[in-house]
Amino acid sequence: MTTLQTGPDSIYDVLGIGFGPSNLALAIALHEHSVRSAGGDGLRVGFLERQPGFGWHRGMLIDDATMQVSFLKDLVTMRDPTSDFSFLCYLRDRGRLVDFLNLKTLFPLRIEFHDYFEWAAARVAHLVEYSAEVVAVRPVTEDGEIRAYDVVTRTPGDPDRRTVRRARSICVATGLEPHLPPGAALSERVWHNSQLLPRVEDVRRSGSPVRRAVVLGAGQSAAEAVDYLHRSFPDAEICSVFAKYGYTPADDSPFANKIFDPEAVDLYYGAPREVKRSLFDYHRSTNYSVVDMDLIESLSRSMYQEKVQGQERLRMMNVSRIRDVETTGDDVRVTVEFLPTGEREVLASDLLVYATGYQPQGIADHLGEIAKLCLRDDEDALEVGRDHRVATAPNVTADIYLQGGTEHTHGLTSTLLSTTAVRAGEICASLLARRSLHPANEAPGPTVDA
Repeated sequence: MTTLQTGPDSIYDVLGIGFGPSNLALAIALHEHSVRSAGGDGLRVGFLERQPGFGWHRGMLIDDATMQVSFLKDLVTMRDPTSDFSFLCYLRDRGRLVDFLNLKTLFPLRIEFHDYFEWAAARVAHLVEYSAEVVAVRPVTEDGEIRAYDVVTRTPGDPDRRTVRRARSICVATGLEPHLPPGAALSERVWHNSQLLPRVEDVRRSGSPVRRAVVLGAGQSAAEAVDYLHRSFPDAEICSVFAKYGYTPADDSPFANKIFDPEAVDLYYGAPREVKRSLFDYHRSTNYSVVDMDLIESLSRSMYQEKVQGQERLRMMNVSRIRDVETTGDDVRVTVEFLPTGEREVLASDLLVYATGYQPQGIADHLGEIAKLCLRDDEDALEVGRDHRVATAPNVTADIYLQGGTEHTHGLTSTLLSTTAVRAGEICASLLARRSLHPANEAPGPTVDA
């Protein structure tokens, strides 16, 4: 396996687009295969990331927030428990293994798991180029057959400069993008919760008073934002607006959690479409618009304590929706409707936080013209193989793999950490098998400045 190249004869077996946890897990799997093969049948691999360094939901790394999945569902353990890229090996390296064991928990702090990701990413840094934003992916045709892709990147500090790298396969893992309600506009006073921590820090530095903040949403991120704002601005009223009667507890019971087992992906993939829809609807409460019970109880205790003390700062505006947002020179006027009666209240707020979740980015956003080569079903959804490889036109032998955006084929784990390690192993195995079908004796091409 080699590092990223810029010479005239370079061609990659696979280029990863995006370098979050999913492609990091793939990089580790490919790196470990290369080490085992001792230079024999390793793949030429590279990864491209537009951020200047590794980062995973940095805006929500609240100091006391914990992971919602077991540390054993790290980057490698479900694939290979002997890997030295595991969270336990990270703890040993950091000198905290015994301390963590004494905590008797399966759920580390989120900031600690992020540090684990950074630790792992640093060990495969030779495979990654940061500050490399992919702006186009172009098919490379020879004798009517598409055998490779040219991946075009630009450097944020020098947007006119382009670099082209040729690859026989690409693996798209660009993660999710913030979802906003229709018509919502972000500003200095209106944020998506993905930017919560840096935005709060900006407000603190500015010295601007915060008398009221409004949070829209009913999921874990919304509840965490409410709790964090409540602690960060001790003189402010924090209003939580959501359409439910109350926060719904996450279903993390042992039987429900089996929906995240690797075997469940096999069952889901092979099930009829109507069964897939039923399974997805039945088990939404394991992940979507739900809150950990500990946090629900903590917020409830805070509300009761404030009621006892006669200083109610935490306000749950349930069964309600935001109907209008008007930004003035001094504040944000948020119109909230109480749905059972239609009564409306205008809240003069200093901050409005949309904790309204995330959505997968469309494949055309990153693949451009080659998205037309991908096959779709009768509902216009991408056809994706069990090995996470997109079905393409018959004349295409260059492969496209997806990590994310495959809930319709692979189930709830498509965007979650639960099967990240297993998925990386499956893609690694598929890449090796596909290379044996299409030996690396064609598709010469450059990786050059353009």
